[in-house]
Amino acid sequence: MLIISSVLLFNGCQKEESNPFLTEWNTPFGTPPFDKIKTEHYLPAFEAGMKEQMSEIDAIIKNNDEPNFENTIVALDQTGSLLNKVQRVFNAMDGAMSDEEIQNISVEISPKITKHKDDINLNEDLFKKVKVVYDKKESLGLNTEQNKLLEKYYNTFIRGGVNLNAEQKNEFRELNKEIALLSLKFGENCLKETNNFELIIDNETDLEGLPENVIIGASDAAKEKGYTGKWVFTIHKPSMIPFLQYSTKRDLREKLYTAYFTVGDHNDSLDNKEILAKVINLRLKRANILGFNNHAEYVLDDQMAKKPENVYNLLNKLWTPALKRAVSEREAMQKLIDEEGNNFKLEPWDWWYYAEKLKKAKYDLDESELRPYFKVENVIDGVFGLATSLWGIQFEERNDITKYHPDVKVFEVKESNGDHIGILYTDYFPRASKRSGAWMDEFRRQFKKDGKMITPLIYNVGNFSKPVGDKPALLSIDEVNTLFHEFGHAIHGLLSNCTYESISATETPRDFVEFPSQVMENWALHPDVLKTYAKHFETGEVIPEELVKKLQNASLFNQGFETVEYLAASFLDMDYHTITEPNNVDINEFEKVSMNKIGLIPEILPRYRSTYFRHIISHNYSSGYYSYIWAAVLDADAFNAFVSSGNVYNPELAEKYRKFILASGGTDDSMELYRKFRGNDPSIEPLLIKRGLN
Repeated sequence: MLIISSVLLFNGCQKEESNPFLTEWNTPFGTPPFDKIKTEHYLPAFEAGMKEQMSEIDAIIKNNDEPNFENTIVALDQTGSLLNKVQRVFNAMDGAMSDEEIQNISVEISPKITKHKDDINLNEDLFKKVKVVYDKKESLGLNTEQNKLLEKYYNTFIRGGVNLNAEQKNEFRELNKEIALLSLKFGENCLKETNNFELIIDNETDLEGLPENVIIGASDAAKEKGYTGKWVFTIHKPSMIPFLQYSTKRDLREKLYTAYFTVGDHNDSLDNKEILAKVINLRLKRANILGFNNHAEYVLDDQMAKKPENVYNLLNKLWTPALKRAVSEREAMQKLIDEEGNNFKLEPWDWWYYAEKLKKAKYDLDESELRPYFKVENVIDGVFGLATSLWGIQFEERNDITKYHPDVKVFEVKESNGDHIGILYTDYFPRASKRSGAWMDEFRRQFKKDGKMITPLIYNVGNFSKPVGDKPALLSIDEVNTLFHEFGHAIHGLLSNCTYESISATETPRDFVEFPSQVMENWALHPDVLKTYAKHFETGEVIPEELVKKLQNASLFNQGFETVEYLAASFLDMDYHTITEPNNVDINEFEKVSMNKIGLIPEILPRYRSTYFRHIISHNYSSGYYSYIWAAVLDADAFNAFVSSGNVYNPELAEKYRKFILASGGTDDSMELYRKFRGNDPSIEPLLIKRGLN
């Protein structure tokens, strides 16, 4: 028996030690040991993490001392460290390194995680302790950050259904479970269908109009797929957009764009219409149980916007001038089509092509002229250099930290005096295992424990133009802006200086979190910043003043289209989530009615059509896609402060921005933090001027 017990104990210990999630990471700065993490490690680590957190929760409940801020609220904030560790790594791989095994784990673990969260949020004994602290908060002498943490936890329980009766709680649990699984399926369908489509070209004449680098990239893509002597284009944007901009083959532009805007809408196994309709109704039901008229009211209740009508007011204020500008852009393109002797009406798949032609004719600006100055390594140097100029921080590439893919680069971020700030991973090129778009997240968030700074591990992911042939990766203007945007999120995570993890870094209201990312885009193409990094990839020549001037002159070009397609998607999101009666939603009909209501012109589609609108179904932006324009008011007003000062690197403003915006996370009311930085409320005028809508 002793021998058998020893063997079992040894095997158990060996199993635990073989799972890297269940041991301390003795790596530089506690970074994930990707060389040791295997797919089979996730499920047992998830189970162990949930079990450990429930034990921690149980200890809080069984503590016989009078509930106070430290033994209840801080203790609660510090639970779940193991679960956070595995979940953050898994989520990163699910987004950037997904495969069938990862997707199967998602399906299996999603309802378990949902149940686990509900078990915490619906725990009446735990809530009683939180409520004791909350009810006496006025006498506790808490500082602003502590008050914010207390309010967040109290509201999380209320919004999480703790005050529901037993029958309602059971229904609430089932709703959460079903919504989570449907949202997961929606995202998987989008990824699969996006990867499934290929436009295979085997006739060289069908490449007419395409720049050399685009043709080489399509040839490389074909070779990777085993199509010798052919060219492949996909509906991943780095492949699709250049084709739409330059291809003279209108039928092929239509074929490619149609494949994009019908993702999830083919009445097959990957169709998303029924999934979306179910999610909309289930969200309404859940909101009603919690006492809200609709899902949007529930979501916005703890955001800056507060109410759906405030969102609609902002969208409507911008819609009229944006639509007017888009109509004038359409007329200019139709005139060009007619002048060329073509007998057809402008269609959505024509917009990029004729916009490019107009830009060339009006401003003598061709995007293919610009790309050579935006080698991805130079753009990265540019955004790092901007951060150095503003806050003195330094970036040092580290080759001793393991990566999850060869494309990934790892940088240590330091203060000017050499003090460690955190780690930044960058992963910028598309692959079949990566979902579309660009994003920031963390393997570890910044917080303080027992007075010690726990430093952040942040990552940026993108799907930018890859190196083609013997040429490096050369980015488009949109890709440059996106890289700066995601770096803005990263710097928000890196420069956080908060005590409590639940309100640190990007844990702010959804309609505030896009502000620190979008403001970076203002610097990206400012002449003073451009000249520091926009250098020709072959000659090293700094971008000529002539090109910079053309860029500035064309800055308002196509703003009607860009604003309208975004606002249309925002209206669509809000319309879905302000329905107040359950109904058998016909998704395509609902979308048509929604767009007709605002007068969207047929030549422009919403940026995301319903069946692939992942932001609002699988990415936590439901009733929140408006956030980008809400934050745009802030970012335009904030950058205007730098420009008006005569120095876009103004050190005093940069320090205030770091202190009150980047370092403060969600430790105070977001508008109050903005006022502390800016000195006044934001004005909408800088945004209207910036977009030519004034």
